[in-house]
Amino acid sequence: MKDPKDSSGKKYFGLDRNVFYTGLTSFFTDTSTKMLYSVMPLFLLSIGASKTSISLIEGIAESTASLFKALSGMWSDKIGRNKPFMIIGYGATAIITPLYAFARLPVHVLYLRFTERVGKGMRAAPRDSLISASIKGNHTGKNFGFHKAMDNSGAIIGPLSAFLLLYFFPLNYTNIFLIATIPAVLGVLTIIFMIKESHPDKERKINKVSLKQFPGKFWFYLTIIFIFSLGNSTDALLLVKTSETGINPSYVPFIYMIFNTVSVLFAIPIGKLSDRKGRGIMIICGYLVYAAVYFLFGHFNSVSIFIMLFMFYGLYSALADGSQKSLLSDIVSKDMKGTGFGIYHAIIGITLLPASVIAGYLYDNVNSNAPFYFGAAMSLTAAVLMIVFMLKYRTRSS
Repeated sequence: MKDPKDSSGKKYFGLDRNVFYTGLTSFFTDTSTKMLYSVMPLFLLSIGASKTSISLIEGIAESTASLFKALSGMWSDKIGRNKPFMIIGYGATAIITPLYAFARLPVHVLYLRFTERVGKGMRAAPRDSLISASIKGNHTGKNFGFHKAMDNSGAIIGPLSAFLLLYFFPLNYTNIFLIATIPAVLGVLTIIFMIKESHPDKERKINKVSLKQFPGKFWFYLTIIFIFSLGNSTDALLLVKTSETGINPSYVPFIYMIFNTVSVLFAIPIGKLSDRKGRGIMIICGYLVYAAVYFLFGHFNSVSIFIMLFMFYGLYSALADGSQKSLLSDIVSKDMKGTGFGIYHAIIGITLLPASVIAGYLYDNVNSNAPFYFGAAMSLTAAVLMIVFMLKYRTRSS
């Protein structure tokens, strides 16, 4: 008789039910968070924040919450359960979202962002571990590509909704914060009622988790991720620079939506391509596109050029984001995936603090071009190291 906890039965568009409903959860949650994120730089400026403060808020919130990303991955590996961590993590977002309507100072936003990012830290690694454990056959790139597409589909609807609300109700951020709560709650309900554990608890042994179990190429790979992330500061600076071209503020979320639209269109095809051609080449191409985009953001100050660059920024996201997770899934053993993804997310989160401090300082104290040139240089360095990684380990799809 089929175990009721087995998630491998019914397929949805050729995907395991866990992969499908995890994607749906991310769609709802990203609709909510990107409604907020697309207007947050403008909201912070309206309550007295500087560019450095905007970068610092994002960096502190991400970095100080990153410890939970590693711990939640280790805990989920030890107890053999991912769903409780996802409920807590996504639930935190649903609770915090409406509270932004009551923020009156930048420090209030910092407290709320920190708490919400702790929730993300609790859910990120167990979620990716659940997806990885639910995949059958050599379709890792396709499945993570689907999740990325659903994630960014929400990131299309969110900024579009924010654009419409700002267009009809100029500078009324309270409406956005309250309405954004609805999809966040839907995401939590999807986890509770539709997602199953990827394996029965009785078949899962409590393992002793040790970092020594990871191979050398895992740490080399994370070193590359660290270097790239050091130049990958908050996207808020891209939105701030776009707003300084004189564009109507209500159109800034709409421009951010362009980035997510392109990412959605290419995420699944590139994921499938990485299953056939290898993850490394996709990551290298993504880093090179990122370097070009950031260099041109630093070189120009034209809204028409920035719109085009946001399109290529979406291509970078489709090339790199899903491929990075797929390669990590290939490297890490089955019993250590939660821990592996936890360390991966923690490194990205922790690095965002120095990355944001550097970018914000360069923006305010050198000029508005400097942080983008720095990001381009870090991305090129990471691309070169990724080539070395491929030559050293001859890494292709698993």
